[in-house]
Amino acid sequence: MKNKEQKIRIGGQALIEGVMMRKKNTIAMAVRLPDGNIDREKFDINFLEKIKWYSKIPIFRGVVEMIVSFIIGYKCLLKSAQKAGLEEKEEKNNKKDNIIIGMFSFLGAILGVLATIVLFMYLPSFFVKQLSNIVPINNFFKVSLEGLIKIFVFVFYLFIISNLKDIKRTFQYHGAEHKTIACFEKGEELTVENVKKCTRFHPRCGTNFIFIVLFISIFIFSFLTWNNLLVRLILKFSTLPLVTGLSYEVIRLAGKENNIIGKIMVAPGLCLQRLTTKEPDEKQIEVAIASVEEVLKEKSENKTNDI
Repeated sequence: MKNKEQKIRIGGQALIEGVMMRKKNTIAMAVRLPDGNIDREKFDINFLEKIKWYSKIPIFRGVVEMIVSFIIGYKCLLKSAQKAGLEEKEEKNNKKDNIIIGMFSFLGAILGVLATIVLFMYLPSFFVKQLSNIVPINNFFKVSLEGLIKIFVFVFYLFIISNLKDIKRTFQYHGAEHKTIACFEKGEELTVENVKKCTRFHPRCGTNFIFIVLFISIFIFSFLTWNNLLVRLILKFSTLPLVTGLSYEVIRLAGKENNIIGKIMVAPGLCLQRLTTKEPDEKQIEVAIASVEEVLKEKSENKTNDI
């Protein structure tokens, strides 16, 4: 594997009892079925071929990649839930029950977005604004304090969920994903023993990306007004594409070897991966290996579908 394959860049995502891997415009997912077997499935992201010019435009490509990754990740997550055994339970429900479940799922997603807005965008600004009314503080300190609050909330949130049983298992698959990619990038044979020796911390992880977004937002949001919190909130939304695009470029930079700036930028995110990744067992590693092997197959070896 230490030749052509070593130059291939693979990314991934932990699923429910499984792992998704992506290579350019191809994705594969492997899921441990209730009977113990590993189900493999491969897809082409055909729609990206029509807009492949976006990958040459810095910052803009980061925004597109975030949207694409979210769509792909969400679809694979739903598929993994079905394959892991939830599909059978859903089939027992009648049409009316499915509509009700769908409504509650949609409502839960909306509430999740609103909670994110309140926790990470509004409350930190509100707290700092109230403090500045009591103690005069300059703009730099306001922005820095706001950023520290967001980072604290984020880390505290990760700490809480990382100790939940179901989430911890998903984080083990996250660790298996990272360790398998690390083994592949080292050019070693993908065996359980080789993967177990590799690190579960990776610079291109989504955890790193989120932390970098928080860090860069401190700088970008320092130019926004504090006079009106509603206006500040609206301006934050309008600058999110810029923050996302810049964060993506930093992650790309960090993915290159021997880049000291990139390594410094992702160092905090690598520390946070102690919360978002857990050491996997051998069966979870087998699933991650199966996903990598599937995504590396030539199209002629396995029929692919459009996700």
